[in-house]
Amino acid sequence: MSIEKIVEQALQDGYLTPAMEAEVGRICNTASELSIEEYMALDRLMGSLLTGEVVVLPRKQFINVMEELVLSEAIARVAEIEATSDRTLDVGDIAAYALNRLPPLYATTEEGANYQRVRAKDELQELISKQVDEAIARYLDRPEFPGRVALGKSSGKEMLTQVSSILQSYATIFESQPNPPS
Repeated sequence: MSIEKIVEQALQDGYLTPAMEAEVGRICNTASELSIEEYMALDRLMGSLLTGEVVVLPRKQFINVMEELVLSEAIARVAEIEATSDRTLDVGDIAAYALNRLPPLYATTEEGANYQRVRAKDELQELISKQVDEAIARYLDRPEFPGRVALGKSSGKEMLTQVSSILQSYATIFESQPNPPS
């Protein structure tokens, strides 16, 4: 969305959302130079923010308490395993696997977060431990992929090269299989 459209939307609605604010910031940071129309739109937005015609909606701060509980459990278990073996485990992989199988526990205040922690330790600690153990078992049983790259570590071109390579390796398997009769 363009700066002009974002400003138009903010003036129409009477508020600037965090997403709209982030998009304006992204455009301003990536553009080498803004147009006169974009400067005028930003000026209109600034004026309407100063007069109160447009208000900025606050960002809602929240946390998923389950993430910290799973990470604590995973770090402790991984440390035990790495201390007694020559294996190196990826805590991020293990935590992500377990978190995908556990309910989220979001909180917006410290009191709410403390409530969720107590509740989770009383009601869900066994399930958390079970999911982390299962995640570790799956991690240890998985095949090694030497070309595996963590999210955010590869460019679009590298991604296409990896996908092409995978497709080529699987193509030989499918080419060697006889076609079933129709």
